[in-house]
Amino acid sequence: MTALQKIVAEFVDQHGLQTDIVHRLLDLVSEVGELAKEVLKTSAYGTQPFTPTMAWTEELGDVLFALLCLANASEVDVEEALTQVIEKYRAPGSRQAGVQAQDDNTHHETTFQRI
Repeated sequence: MTALQKIVAEFVDQHGLQTDIVHRLLDLVSEVGELAKEVLKTSAYGTQPFTPTMAWTEELGDVLFALLCLANASEVDVEEALTQVIEKYRAPGSRQAGVQAQDDNTHHETTFQRI
């Protein structure tokens, strides 16, 4: 468990916010939706360049809190999980590493670039 995970776990315990994994996942999805809504609002639904605001920062913090709560509820060390996924992305030929992929004759590039 990382230092951030410990801080979140202590906060959850102190404020009686324990719940099951299903509710943690639903909370995370809800928070990601609020983050997306902030991008839409800030960018005038994509017609203007996105510029991070204080509300963006707050929503991003909510997403991080919800993610750490989910990790804690499922006993996953986020640092270990991130290390494993970075190694996976470094693997030669990894589609997650930004290699162009062809699906149903459609070309796209994944979010991650080769590390």
